[in-house]
Amino acid sequence: MAAKIPVLPVDNSTLTRLLAPRPSATAGREVFTYSGEHSGIPPGSAPSILQKSFKITADVDIPKGGAEGMIVTEGGRFGGYGFFLSKGIAGIRRVKPVFLYNLLDLKRVIWSGPELKPGKHTLVFDFKFDGGGFGKGGTGTLIADGKEVDKKSMEHTVPFIFQWDETFDVGMDTGTPVAFLEYRYEVPFRFTGKLNKLTFDLGPVQLSSEDHKVIEQAEQAIARARE
Repeated sequence: MAAKIPVLPVDNSTLTRLLAPRPSATAGREVFTYSGEHSGIPPGSAPSILQKSFKITADVDIPKGGAEGMIVTEGGRFGGYGFFLSKGIAGIRRVKPVFLYNLLDLKRVIWSGPELKPGKHTLVFDFKFDGGGFGKGGTGTLIADGKEVDKKSMEHTVPFIFQWDETFDVGMDTGTPVAFLEYRYEVPFRFTGKLNKLTFDLGPVQLSSEDHKVIEQAEQAIARARE
């Protein structure tokens, strides 16, 4: 049928293309700093937290009356993460820091902290990757003003790429929410406090020798397809 239409050659290299490294404006960088609002940044220009340990530090000001909204996010409904402040369900209205990791809409792991009073705060999410291959797990620690407030491990992380039709946003969320039920919010979920400084500190990619061979094979397959 493919020859009859004709649509040959049929390309079934989806997984190969996912594994193949892509051009990136951020390759090799370990530290990224932001302030204010930034939206619509494509994955190739965003700090990648996949297959590595990382630390995200946010210095924020919370005004009287509290604040809420997205500090930083990448991905969305079908995979990604969000670091944000939530006032919780109606009637509670307590400002809480939350880090949510969405594993391909299969599972959401949530770290949350205690109520934050008006004033300056330093919020940190520190993730230690177990290493050893694509999609391995790790342990995340949420820290508020120098105090560990939540610590959880997860068995798996997103292996290759966050939701590819979403972007990296600071101070808002321009795509679909990473949260679904718990801590659900409506986009653009602008941060209503002041984001003084947001810093990403990235560790090296941690893959096994077998994973590196798979990547090399993917690169070779893509090269042959282009010839």
